[in-house]
Amino acid sequence: MRTKTLKKNRINVVTLGCSKNVYDSEVLMGQLKASGKDVVHEQEGNVVVINTCGFINNAKEESVNTILHYMQKKEDGDVDKVFVTGCLSERYKPDLQKEIPNVDQYFGTTELPGLLKALGADYKHELIGERLTTTPKNYAYLKIAEGCDRPCSFCAIPLMRGKHKSTPIEELVVEAEKLAANGVKELILIAQDLTYYGLDLYKKRNLAELLENLVKVEGIDWIRLHYAFPTGFPMDVLDIMKCEPKICNYLDIPLQHISDSILKSMRRGTTKEKTTKLLKEFRAKVPEMTIRTTLIVGYPSETQEDFETLRDWVKDMRFERLGCFTYSHEENTHAYNLEDDVPEDVKMQRANEIMEIQSQISWELNQQKIGQEFKVVIDRKEGNYFVGRTEFDSPDVDNEVRIDATSTYLKTGEFATIKVIEAEDFDLYGEVVL
Repeated sequence: MRTKTLKKNRINVVTLGCSKNVYDSEVLMGQLKASGKDVVHEQEGNVVVINTCGFINNAKEESVNTILHYMQKKEDGDVDKVFVTGCLSERYKPDLQKEIPNVDQYFGTTELPGLLKALGADYKHELIGERLTTTPKNYAYLKIAEGCDRPCSFCAIPLMRGKHKSTPIEELVVEAEKLAANGVKELILIAQDLTYYGLDLYKKRNLAELLENLVKVEGIDWIRLHYAFPTGFPMDVLDIMKCEPKICNYLDIPLQHISDSILKSMRRGTTKEKTTKLLKEFRAKVPEMTIRTTLIVGYPSETQEDFETLRDWVKDMRFERLGCFTYSHEENTHAYNLEDDVPEDVKMQRANEIMEIQSQISWELNQQKIGQEFKVVIDRKEGNYFVGRTEFDSPDVDNEVRIDATSTYLKTGEFATIKVIEAEDFDLYGEVVL
């Protein structure tokens, strides 16, 4: 059956999962556009490419459901072809081919040239930094490395993304310059592990040198660091953060747990003592820094005592930003050999308890901001509010600043100085300082 009324040969790219996938979709779309293809992101098209996530059970379920949704549309004649790429098909291609055989073709995370060929396009090596960004115009992700060499017991990312591979500094600078030329003001540096950047290329941890080069790019106002591994963190990065205004006083450093026995089983290469010392060094060197972390509860063999150690530590550390997830038992990971022995309801109860504590901490920290002024970037207009962020907040995961749009006009993508007049646990309300 042919498609009904859709524009022919329009390729719709659908992105699931993390910011790394957003980046990969943007690269794919840039390549397709360079080959003269009509390409859109999550709009109508008669050819569909689904960029899947395979990280944890919920993400896998969403990916499978999305594939099934588009297979139904294909059966109904609403789309002609469906291609699947990304982490789920990297990890489970034989299973998917068996269970959902009507997909036109499956591709893994490193098979971009093959996917482009299937879509009638050529892979162009010379397109360094040419992407069709899908984020709001003022910020973009900059993926500085692919893959991961860490041995974390619970994580399937090395199975899907391979070994760590840094992108050369000069290529990243070119990409940043192109983004800036298109109006991007904020770069969000991402990788499975920023801490490891450069070890493969330069035989040393070279994130600081990369930052020294990126701050020179005209038009970029903010550079934000996401996903730094605590073990082996290059402390020279803090020196640049301290003295270079373009580097946001912000660090996303997933710590996962703090009980020594759980950290050891997780193969994190650190201890409670070392982690606490590292965080205190961060605070001493850059007192104004906002630290975001993520934690896992319900890991195999996590006792009530382990959980209480984590809970009490969260109370003591008073993280500005924190997310908590329940453990997901993933095939072919080291932890899969352990018994998934913490009941789901206990996992949820523990995660909720951590988030309740964090909500109170966040509320208290936000109360201290009332009356203060902050530089805020305006991301969007939502109802009667302009919605923006301070340098201490990353898009989609952190606090937002709301400014009354009925009495003030602000331009999205621009910066404004905002005075905080009211604060909730995760949102600030402000007015423009004239």
